Amino acid sequence: METEHIVKSFDEELQKLDNMVVEMGGLAEAQLADAIAALVRRDVALAARVVEQDRRIDAIEAEIHGFVLRLLATRQPVAVDLRIILASLKISSSLERIGDYAKNIAKRTTTIAKVPAMGGTAQSIARMTGVVQGMIKNVLDAYIGRDVDMAADVRARDEEVDQMHSGLFRELLTYMMEDPRNITPATHLLFTAKNAERIGDHVTGIAEQVHFMVAGELPGDLRRKGDTTSFAVVEAGELRDDG
Repeated sequence: METEHIVKSFDEELQKLDNMVVEMGGLAEAQLADAIAALVRRDVALAARVVEQDRRIDAIEAEIHGFVLRLLATRQPVAVDLRIILASLKISSSLERIGDYAKNIAKRTTTIAKVPAMGGTAQSIARMTGVVQGMIKNVLDAYIGRDVDMAADVRARDEEVDQMHSGLFRELLTYMMEDPRNITPATHLLFTAKNAERIGDHVTGIAEQVHFMVAGELPGDLRRKGDTTSFAVVEAGELRDDG
């Protein structure tokens, strides 16, 4: 009976760990949604709330780290239990970084809101971020369901995010070339788009940890990257003609 009690108690602790990770993930997803809403609406007050609320995500990460250390010390887990605990630790770190990137987007919004809007660029960033938000939701579902196939789908979608980011990069460079007055807002929007792209990378990392939890190893295939910004060149002849 004592052994049965110990096993049940450990299962409850692992469930608590799952709950903390999912809570943290939900907050990170909400942070990103609010940050992009603030960007599109040029809502400085909402952006400020996003910056302030990031503290809650940081606090849960610290709680998870402390909880994991206690589990390792007192339970001495092995096999799949150990993989779950170690993966959860890494996932919490990725979720904390997602919260940071959402906060960075909100900070940029404060400056972007002070200058005239540049076409539909903010809406384009919102569309790209919509894909990323879907990835976050799906990877959390994959984590809870220990679903390797769903995690693989999340990894595959990151290439779409990379391609959208590359298109935004070229578009914003073109705006800069058209009018030097666009350089400041376009630069902030470039960083905003890059933050969203990096969130996609972290979500992909979470998907890889889900695979590790279930299979005992990281995915063997190399993740395809669709980000071509390192090689992008915009020629003068490519300037848009809106007339």
